Amino acid sequence: MSADAPPTPGGIDLGQAHLHDRFPSPSSLRLKEALNSCSQSFETGDFGKSDTAVTAVVDLLNSIVEPPLSDWENATPCKRASEEALVEIQSYLSSPSSNQMAVDALSLELPKVVAKFAALSDRCREIAESIIDFLVSSCSPRDMLSILCEAIDAHIRESQEQTYFILLLSRLSKVLDHTQRRHVEQVKVAIPVILKVLNAISSVSNDEDKDSLNDLFGAAISIGTSIQAICEKMVGTRQEELCAILGLYVLQNMALISKSIQSHVVSSCRSLVLQFSKFLPFCELSYFGLITGCDVASITDEVSKEDGDDFMACFSFVMSGATLAVIWGHISDEIAKAAGEQLISVLNKIRNDRTVRWQAIGMFKYILSSIDYPWEIKSHSVELLLCMMEGINSEESSDNHTDFSCFMPSLFSSLQAVERIMIGASDASLRKKAYSALRKVVSDIPSSHRFDILRALITNSNSPSMIAILIDLVKEEILKEVHQSDMSEDNKIIHIQNTNAGSPFWSSHALDIVELMLKPPKGGPPPLPEHSEPVLAALNLFRFILITESTGKTNHTGILSANTLHKAYSEWLLPLRTLVTGIRAENEKDDSEIADHILCALNPVQLVLYRCIELVEDKLKHSA
Repeated sequence: MSADAPPTPGGIDLGQAHLHDRFPSPSSLRLKEALNSCSQSFETGDFGKSDTAVTAVVDLLNSIVEPPLSDWENATPCKRASEEALVEIQSYLSSPSSNQMAVDALSLELPKVVAKFAALSDRCREIAESIIDFLVSSCSPRDMLSILCEAIDAHIRESQEQTYFILLLSRLSKVLDHTQRRHVEQVKVAIPVILKVLNAISSVSNDEDKDSLNDLFGAAISIGTSIQAICEKMVGTRQEELCAILGLYVLQNMALISKSIQSHVVSSCRSLVLQFSKFLPFCELSYFGLITGCDVASITDEVSKEDGDDFMACFSFVMSGATLAVIWGHISDEIAKAAGEQLISVLNKIRNDRTVRWQAIGMFKYILSSIDYPWEIKSHSVELLLCMMEGINSEESSDNHTDFSCFMPSLFSSLQAVERIMIGASDASLRKKAYSALRKVVSDIPSSHRFDILRALITNSNSPSMIAILIDLVKEEILKEVHQSDMSEDNKIIHIQNTNAGSPFWSSHALDIVELMLKPPKGGPPPLPEHSEPVLAALNLFRFILITESTGKTNHTGILSANTLHKAYSEWLLPLRTLVTGIRAENEKDDSEIADHILCALNPVQLVLYRCIELVEDKLKHSA
């Protein structure tokens, strides 16, 4: 395990260790005895006793850094005893007279326990760093990699003390620098442990932990630099695989940084993201490939599948990271420059290709639908989405020959994610931006599929307000087609009936939306007053269609047919009138504030409902 010529550790002045205390503490004396016993057991070749002796040293160190809770007087680690213990370990490791086999055996256990001392004081941290640096330089890189990873993995289950992980992660990069062979395998051992720690710590860190979090991700950046240095020395497919792993590692870190719960994540984490962005050109990851997801798919395919899905599981946020890498470039020109990108060129390329644009829109679902990212990040995400949709004429870019079906699931998910922003954001300006983004994305969907998307959004929404907004969008689409028909009629291009042939909006499908609200498919009347908004929107849509068809002397939706009028009158409107009348009568007897709110919600519903009934009765009377 030991190197041929282990260097003498530096940085610790042993002569000053007991400057303030002439006599060593009892724990220091016991530790010295345990270390001597450890050497003797190895010298005699009694390996049974040697294992016990090593365990005794480790247990003694643990008792110093983590005093037994039952011992109330010593529940807090003694600073003097802790420093003396570390100096004793340092002295033993550096002594030429120490048994090398004992040193090797202790090296397997010391990193795990010595790192715990780092959080006690600056002096303890310095000595602990020196000890672990000595072990890293004197032990086999392959062995030390396993030792450090095991120490990190074991401690994350016990504590989230950041100083511990900063110390060990920063040493992992040094171990990787010393690795001579089987580089890909060694990196595959280390990365899952590293990302596990970063994920756990970043999820709970707040403003008070800002500096420690920066140091932690700073260590992660150093590890990335070490992996890049290894890549530069390699050739062939293994180099390509390691480069792909580095790319996934960078994207995962981008996502983890952005998940930070600090109050000002953009200003706090900008410098870290900039450093990680510098890896993107080396990994051949472009903003265009990231925002469309193509580059993520490419590097994922490069990683060997011989380890199954276990290794890839640690990159669970890379799709989010890919989108976030571009979002951060939108936030900061300096970050985009570090990535070697000009974002405006990327956006123009996306604007000019509809299928590429759909791919990019689909990527936003990973950020906007997640509860992990702060509103500040989501706000910038919506801004980038709006920026991407700028200057797009949905009518000019309409191409009904494009196979849209493969894009529908991801676009639908992204639209649902935008809905969540509209519903959940406390910032009114963000809600408005999200609404604008929703309209732009819906308009970019081919007209032949637009109705299906809106209907699916309506039926899958649990928010009455959101349903009402979506029904209003359906109404806007109908109005748009009516205006186009009128223009066609005026220009004598084509008759209005033929213009809208096959349009799902200007057809009986529009009345299906009305029926969904006024006669729910699950049976029973609509839930009032909770669903007053969507019921009102449906009534307004019904009234609009009826008046428009009557005025234009058309019947695209079939609303003027006797059967439809009778159905609407007897199955939708009259039952709704009975329900509204009953609820009003009940609440008019109650002078509570809740009753007032209910009556206020029902007033516009009743007004439009009665107008719809009048219109239908008039049509039925004239058709009789």
